[in-house]
Amino acid sequence: MVAVYNKALLSGYLIALKLREAVESGVVNPPDSEWMISIKKKLRQASQDNAAISRCSIYKVPYYLREGDYKAYAPRIVSVGPYHHGKKGLLEMDRHKWRALHHVLKRTKHDINLYLDAVKKLEKKARACYQGQSITSLGSNEFVEMMVLDGCFVTEVFRGAAEGLTKLGYPQNDPIFAMRGLMHSVQRDMILLENQLPLFILDRLLGLQLGKPYQKGEVAKLALQFFYPLMPTYELLTKSYRSNLKLPLPCTFQPLSDGDDLHCLAVLRGSLLQRRSQEEMKRWLLPFPRIDKTGERACTPWSDEQRQQLIHCVTELREAGIKFKRKKTDRFWDIEFKNGILYIPRLLIHDGTRSLLLNLMAFELCHRDCGDHITAYVVFMDNLINSHQDVAHLHYCGIIKHWLGSDSEVADLFNHLN
Repeated sequence: MVAVYNKALLSGYLIALKLREAVESGVVNPPDSEWMISIKKKLRQASQDNAAISRCSIYKVPYYLREGDYKAYAPRIVSVGPYHHGKKGLLEMDRHKWRALHHVLKRTKHDINLYLDAVKKLEKKARACYQGQSITSLGSNEFVEMMVLDGCFVTEVFRGAAEGLTKLGYPQNDPIFAMRGLMHSVQRDMILLENQLPLFILDRLLGLQLGKPYQKGEVAKLALQFFYPLMPTYELLTKSYRSNLKLPLPCTFQPLSDGDDLHCLAVLRGSLLQRRSQEEMKRWLLPFPRIDKTGERACTPWSDEQRQQLIHCVTELREAGIKFKRKKTDRFWDIEFKNGILYIPRLLIHDGTRSLLLNLMAFELCHRDCGDHITAYVVFMDNLINSHQDVAHLHYCGIIKHWLGSDSEVADLFNHLN
């Protein structure tokens, strides 16, 4: 038997033995290496990204889309939200945003803290609507200030168009709100996918101004009134509505009950589609006939791939005996083939149509809870239109009306959208 004179040494030795046994038995794992720490950090970030994606609704347009036409997705005059916040070419409009906020506070006799505190409570939910790391550089105060400033500017623009400038306290010669030419550019900027605010932020800010802080749906209705001139069905509105944007909407629109985290571009898309059921929207491409080389209707139906790639252009369909007629409806999707006649609603094309369609298509591509109905329509029209002759015949039939320089420009527009 060995005598032990140093009890402290023995105690340390026994602890070391027990630790070694625990490690060898797998009870205690060895410390992670720097490599493993890095991997686990990336996995934690991936878990956070997964959670963020499920709540995201306002996206950065993918690079491979922006590469072909950056100007169609980027604001030229005014930034709304974090993606273009603080960019040099857009800072001039910030002075007018502060004027709009001052008008709101003066008119309502509210303290600015009422709006800051309300948005502060929604900050986490609002941040979750945006994609990517770009918004993480914005501190809490800067983010909340931006939401209040941009949000009050948006609601003032919407109300000014719907109710009139003088009612809101603006002079008739206001440098922004009274300039219809400039306001048209602001209108186009504010419908871009990257230039959106969550509807629940806008609803809360407008609700506070009206004394109904928890109301929903008013901003969506005002947004439709403001953006309707950009719609391809705009010509169907009355002349008096087009002149002052004060009359009721031509159709009843109920904002999405579960879409308060969406935005004005989604509202515009919803108003285009809301009169058709899902089954109707699925059917509108299906009845299109196959025409063989003799001009007779083929017996075998199109496959999905054939339908997408081999819908003939207008010129070829006319040679096969197909006729075209305008369908008198305000339903954007109401395309019908019956008795050798293809009925298509009128489409109004102007200098903002390209950007609008591209941003709608980008939203459909990015948003997982969104169908591809606008994209399908664009593909359909792209197949119909190959040349200026196709556009000319659709114009002759009353199906296409455009404010561009020539029929060739319209053909180029559709041929390059995809």
